[in-house]
Amino acid sequence: MEVFCGIDWAEDHHDIAIVDRDGQLLARRRISDDAAGLAALLALLAEHGDSAGDQVPVAIETPRGLLTACLRATGRKVYPINPMAVARYRDRHSIAGRKSDHGDAVVLADILRTDAHAHRPLPADTELAQAIAVLARAQQDAVWARTAAHNKLRSHLREYYPAFLAAFNGTKGGIMRSEARAILAAAPTPAAAAALTLAQLRALLRKAGRRRGIDADAARLRDALRAPQMRQLPLVEQAMGRQALALLGQLDAACAAAADLEQATVESFNQHPDAGIITSFPGLGPLTSARVLAETGDDRSRFADAKGLKAYAGAAPVTRASGKTRAVLHRRVKNQRLAAAGYVWAFSALTASPGARTHYDRRRKDGDRHAAAQRNLFGRLLGCLHYCLATGQHYHENTAFPTPGHAPCDIAA
Repeated sequence: MEVFCGIDWAEDHHDIAIVDRDGQLLARRRISDDAAGLAALLALLAEHGDSAGDQVPVAIETPRGLLTACLRATGRKVYPINPMAVARYRDRHSIAGRKSDHGDAVVLADILRTDAHAHRPLPADTELAQAIAVLARAQQDAVWARTAAHNKLRSHLREYYPAFLAAFNGTKGGIMRSEARAILAAAPTPAAAAALTLAQLRALLRKAGRRRGIDADAARLRDALRAPQMRQLPLVEQAMGRQALALLGQLDAACAAAADLEQATVESFNQHPDAGIITSFPGLGPLTSARVLAETGDDRSRFADAKGLKAYAGAAPVTRASGKTRAVLHRRVKNQRLAAAGYVWAFSALTASPGARTHYDRRRKDGDRHAAAQRNLFGRLLGCLHYCLATGQHYHENTAFPTPGHAPCDIAA
């Protein structure tokens, strides 16, 4: 292709610039952010040689939005360029620091003209994979929001209601449990909690979904909530109870959103052809598998080898060498969502895979700390995943972690 397009994205309009191989500006236009603007853009590209067999590549500063989605749907290569990178390229054209929307569109087109090989286009993922990515990321955001809401509520309860925290301190999930939230909604202050009877506590536990051990747990909670504790002044305590109810509403909403999105994510993931291969790996349940698929996609051409995938996930270190100085450092520029899923994956694999446990213990014995050993294990598992997806094979423990005396295969290369 001898023509390149740059789009300076904005909320309500976009500036378009088209340049040729020699950098000459062929066309410029401002379009609206609607269907008419998209039609004008496609017509402009068609005027400069765009066709189904030879499509004009596009550079834009965002990988999201309706315009980007519609351009991807045409099958053309769309290059999302980081705005910080665009700012560096802008300095090549002018050192005065001037900036304009049209000028940025020209800079984006020039990036493709000169350095397209140094930038990665958006992957050609299937529609199902893109839908899974939306749901998995939304579910992960909901989990983070749930954690933030829990921390706010817990911090607030420490200020006036320590007995409630102590009552659920040893239970899995703590105050995020449905019974804990039900009791807090019924008794948001220590005075109200001390007045709860056994019958009321049993009713609250049943309402929250408990089916076993209700009598014993109700008695334990009554004693814990009536235990001596430091108290705020009565009016202050009531005010803090109202604030706790507001924070509880946020936690309830976050818990409901996380649960609903988890179900939708798992249902969509189970429909994907790669689901069986991904879930065959130790430590990967349906939800974590969906997160891995959401960030890696199903475009087999996206990563030429496992090394690229490891670098993208932050599992491969960075080597910096200058003169006689050489340092091997942890990679910090990475896909944070994939790295978070990888931490859970590697940690779970320690108990699900004897080979993974042996690999981790060997790295620890060689001097790695816990986080470094887990990253190395995550990288090994990613190499196995890349190989299995490329060949259509399921995970095999003896192939991924061969016993002594057997030559390892190249799945982690």
